[in-house]
Amino acid sequence: MEQQLILAVGECDAENEIICVPETVNELFELPFVGGVNRTILLIALAAIIVVALLYFGIVRQKSRLIPSKFGAFVESLVSFVRDEIAIGIIGPEHGLKYFPWLLSVFLFVLVGNLFEVTPFINFPITSRIAIPAFLALLTWVIFVVSGFKEQGFGYLKESLFPPGVPKPLYLLVTPIEFVSTFLVRPFSLAVRLFANLVAGHVMLSLLLVSGWVFISAQGGIAKIPIGFGWFALGIGIFVFEIIVAMLQAYIFTLLSAVYVQTSVHPEH
Repeated sequence: MEQQLILAVGECDAENEIICVPETVNELFELPFVGGVNRTILLIALAAIIVVALLYFGIVRQKSRLIPSKFGAFVESLVSFVRDEIAIGIIGPEHGLKYFPWLLSVFLFVLVGNLFEVTPFINFPITSRIAIPAFLALLTWVIFVVSGFKEQGFGYLKESLFPPGVPKPLYLLVTPIEFVSTFLVRPFSLAVRLFANLVAGHVMLSLLLVSGWVFISAQGGIAKIPIGFGWFALGIGIFVFEIIVAMLQAYIFTLLSAVYVQTSVHPEH
């Protein structure tokens, strides 16, 4: 039976290795022409610059125009969506505007970082590195815990760990569950949800497109070429799907962050 060979490195022992594995994957993240700076750090800085540029040219510079440009209208629609549907819609008009700048920053940064996956010559979502979703989730955790103590004092712990209306004997079971769910599971699930979705999409997209190229460029007859184009077509379909996933995951991360704050500042809900 003929064995298929997938080349993952420049040099490979084709006789003894079916799948060639590189000794290190650092080249995926490190930039040899920038000493001490890896690819992820550079893309984080680029994402931050893009977010600042969007807000500056889409909002600040548009104030001098009588009629906003199409770009300004687009950015303003994003800002209005986060403000009205997430900040005010979830947290409420009393506290929503207070947390709006943070929610807008998180939404735009995660959105840009996610869209790097489908950006030509980048093709790498920074949110597929667990440190970034973990940091954002930890920041969210700090904000909603501090907000809870600020609004309710130490009654925040009482409301969180001892929900009213529960029979007292059940607190032995409910209180540990509420503690784990509120203070441990929330940041963990928030980070893992974003990380897992972007990693899965990035890996699937890479495998489909690379496999398509391997089949099209492989030697051994033209029979493999249709298979390669089939993989490419499927990869293009996943490419469009990943654009939707990138936007959806940015929305979900921001929405859940707002929900967590809402439960801290409005214990009655």
